[in-house]
Amino acid sequence: MQVDTLTSIKAFRQVVESGSFVAAAERLDLSNAMVSKHVMYLERRLGVRLLNRNSRTLSLTEPGRVYLEHCKSVLDDLEAAELELGSLGTAPRGTLRVTAPSWVAGQRLANLLKGYHDRYPDVLVDISFEDRAVDLVEEGYDLAIRLSRRADTLPAGLIARPLRTATFYVAASQEYLERNGVPHSPDDLAQHDFVAVGNLSSLSLVGPSGVLEVPIRVVLRYRSMAGVANAIAAGIGLAPVSAVIFDEPVFKDVLVPVLTDYPLRQATVYFVYVSRKHIPMKIRSFIDYMVETVPRLPEPILPPTP
Repeated sequence: MQVDTLTSIKAFRQVVESGSFVAAAERLDLSNAMVSKHVMYLERRLGVRLLNRNSRTLSLTEPGRVYLEHCKSVLDDLEAAELELGSLGTAPRGTLRVTAPSWVAGQRLANLLKGYHDRYPDVLVDISFEDRAVDLVEEGYDLAIRLSRRADTLPAGLIARPLRTATFYVAASQEYLERNGVPHSPDDLAQHDFVAVGNLSSLSLVGPSGVLEVPIRVVLRYRSMAGVANAIAAGIGLAPVSAVIFDEPVFKDVLVPVLTDYPLRQATVYFVYVSRKHIPMKIRSFIDYMVETVPRLPEPILPPTP
């Protein structure tokens, strides 16, 4: 009998995982006798017994356990290689589930998503904006956009690819500053009302002499960044916001930064995804497009403080 060793390895693995030669034969669409011949071929080739078998029971021998683990590794690597090679000649497609913090949900991201859609029309980007640490595996997300000052603070077991730095400034509406005055030093912030996210009670500002921890007087709390810019645009108080907010059409002539010589501590935007040998094309194409495009975007133009 001319025997294909790879088919024999697949048959051996299927016998073990199915629990019987009969079940393995059904799944492989082979006869019971052919499956048995494949296993016996491996045993003769290796010079060891892989399975203990009688009319009622089937179990692995110790050499069989060792060989099975190697078989699984070889077959899994082969499947991953076939998937990767097969995807090289095809366009990305399918649904890409992304989770991102709410502060990125602006016009700049919308423009980027439009560019990605133009390039890869067969990918449906399903993006959710939420300010919490989403479990990618349990909640079925392909990719996360995360903000962190250090990569080692991100969850273990995930791949984190840096995209670009993000700078935040204290901002207010022009109308609020006309009523309450413009702060000229970090000490002046104690005299102003603040809109905070979560349990924020102080700001880490970076000045000429290093990092300053400045307590703030909070008058309104949001449980996510969504809506913070609207709150300070309404004149409630000051709040830390991303520099990109000043380019948003709705806030362009409304919000202004204060103490621009004292930005908040800088952080990095990361793409985070589950470590795997084969990254689906829909994930790879999205990351590659953003890594190619985002660094070329101009820095936000800060409006002058009144």
